[in-house]
Amino acid sequence: MKKLVWDAMVDHCLQEAPYEACGLISGKGGKNETIWKMENIEHSSTRFAMDVKQMERVFKTMKLQGEELTGIYHSHPTALPYPSRNDIKNVHYPNAAYFIVSLSFGKPNVKCYRIKNSLVTHLKINVF
Repeated sequence: MKKLVWDAMVDHCLQEAPYEACGLISGKGGKNETIWKMENIEHSSTRFAMDVKQMERVFKTMKLQGEELTGIYHSHPTALPYPSRNDIKNVHYPNAAYFIVSLSFGKPNVKCYRIKNSLVTHLKINVF
């Protein structure tokens, strides 16, 4: 992941606290190149939901740029960076990487997972 994308993702999560932040990440060839800050229409500190119309606009722009969805991120303002039951249940893009930014210990702690068929697999994050 580009450091610029990493920094923007973490910054967005810090800005939205105490609510969960959420967003999309896209790129070419499986690379995480572009961040899309989304509105959490739940306005909650324990769950998130993205606006469908906003997502449609973002996916259209991704396509025009020749990019595809590579990741989805959200924050856990008061919880560890591990997918909740609700996170696992609401996976709609099983080929995307799921980034969770925990803010529960002051300093952001980011973990990444692949979630497919309710199976959670930890992925290593390379920031460059």
